[in-house]
Amino acid sequence: MATATLPAGRTGKMKTSRLWWHVHHWVGFKLALFMSFVFLTGTLAVVSNEIDWLLQPSLRVSPPGEGAEPDWEKIVAGATTHPGIKQIQGIEEPIAGAFAARVSVIWDDGRYGLLHIHPATGAVQGEAPWVGAQRVLRNMHRHLNLPVWIGVPIVCTLAFLMLVSLVSSLMVYKKWWRGFLKLPRRRDARTWWGDFHRLAGVWSLWFVTLITLTGIWYFVEQMGADAPVPRVAFSKDAPRAAHGPIEAGQRFAASLRAARAADPQLDIQSVRFPSARSPAFVFEGAKSAMLVRPRANAVWTDVASGRVLATYDGADLDLHQRISEMADPLHFGTFGGYWTKIPWFVFGGLLTSLSVSGVAIYALRIGRELKQATPFALGLGRAWHGMAKWRWLALALVLTAFIMLPALLAERAG
Repeated sequence: MATATLPAGRTGKMKTSRLWWHVHHWVGFKLALFMSFVFLTGTLAVVSNEIDWLLQPSLRVSPPGEGAEPDWEKIVAGATTHPGIKQIQGIEEPIAGAFAARVSVIWDDGRYGLLHIHPATGAVQGEAPWVGAQRVLRNMHRHLNLPVWIGVPIVCTLAFLMLVSLVSSLMVYKKWWRGFLKLPRRRDARTWWGDFHRLAGVWSLWFVTLITLTGIWYFVEQMGADAPVPRVAFSKDAPRAAHGPIEAGQRFAASLRAARAADPQLDIQSVRFPSARSPAFVFEGAKSAMLVRPRANAVWTDVASGRVLATYDGADLDLHQRISEMADPLHFGTFGGYWTKIPWFVFGGLLTSLSVSGVAIYALRIGRELKQATPFALGLGRAWHGMAKWRWLALALVLTAFIMLPALLAERAG
């Protein structure tokens, strides 16, 4: 009986496709535990302020009227008259209508902490630790609670793996653009997870690309290519004494008036208070430039006289600085309020599910081949062993984030 043979070209295409599949499988599978952890903490970091809002009752206020702005002078008055404060570091406006303003302070005993102040009345609603859900999740996601110069490159290495995974997925999933409306089939668990993986993948292509590019940029920055931040350079003989809360509060109003006069279009979102390193008030916020952090638009004022030292406009940034400033808003989706944070949270969940579902597909396939009564559990065990030595690296990195957590909690404890 004659044996059918495939054309040479067809065989070559199958071999190439199979090679890309192995690349995709290796990149997404070997470090799946670590990838899932980074994706999950990043997803939760998008709504970390909201998690703090749920956990800390003093952070909640009744939403003010439409278009209401924080009363900065009342907030400062509330903070400066609160007992036990050695120094005020800065104030952040409420991130949404139901949030209090947050004031970073140093207590008399050297501990760092926060005050929650009503943005309209200036009433202090409560005290909070410096480390909350927002800080824990951001630090775990960004650098595993390790020193930044060590942790950021480790985490950002995943961006290069994501790039390989993205390219290989497009090579494996032929005519992927037809998959946007292909719902998962319910033939069996293996089929459903496979279809879900492809469906989540095609819908997340833009998001995976965005997170990959910003992750690579963070890596490049950490390797020494970070852009200069607009700031005032003080001479060595400039007064360096940190101003206490009462004195700073007395001098605040003059600087606020000067900042508003110098830049009427600046929508103030945060205020940095004078310190030993920077003897100036710094008013930061939003203007016409899109996708920049508040620090890109700023007015610096002299503490003693209220005189304007410098003004900065995000529209004047060079290309290098603009890329640097837009990385964070794009990575975490904070540039459009809840209109962007909610989609970023949803697609972050999809990104996490891509990593988890990839392991599930492997486990179900192996379990089905074993033909046992509990194929998934057995397949999961085989999947764990299939990760080989890489599983220990992934597990060690995840555990590191938790092991270093007490160091984070103690960092600002005094």
